[in-house]
Amino acid sequence: MTTPTGFDGIHHLKIFVTDLAADLAWWSAVVGAQHDPRWDHHTVDGDVFAYIVHIPGVEAPLELRLNPDAANRTAALDPVTFAVHTRNDLNLLANRLNTLNLEHSGILRGILGWLLVTRSPSGLSVRFYTRQSHDWDPGHADTFSSWLTT
Repeated sequence: MTTPTGFDGIHHLKIFVTDLAADLAWWSAVVGAQHDPRWDHHTVDGDVFAYIVHIPGVEAPLELRLNPDAANRTAALDPVTFAVHTRNDLNLLANRLNTLNLEHSGILRGILGWLLVTRSPSGLSVRFYTRQSHDWDPGHADTFSSWLTT
């Protein structure tokens, strides 16, 4: 079997949302996402059905695609886990979420690092996992947290 060539990373990520404005505001407040209106997607009637946002530190842009049915069917899924450097970065994120009065898991012990989970206005689980690690430790990980189950 021949392996395809020419791959060059991830072009963009796409998530489904129930409300473009609400999700844009949430992503902007939580991770500093910056909307680039030049890349808005429009129907033939001129209605906007997707925003492209750039998250500082993440190479691939994120497409917020308006599709309430798909968003409701995929609520609580966690298709992407964002990386942060350290456990202290998770502390800072938890403080930010608290300031914004947004519900989150608190810092959980993962199998190899620490993580924090929150949910977007459309119900998507958004995970942040540290690159900082501890010893491989499945026995002491918070695998049964309600934040980690769908």
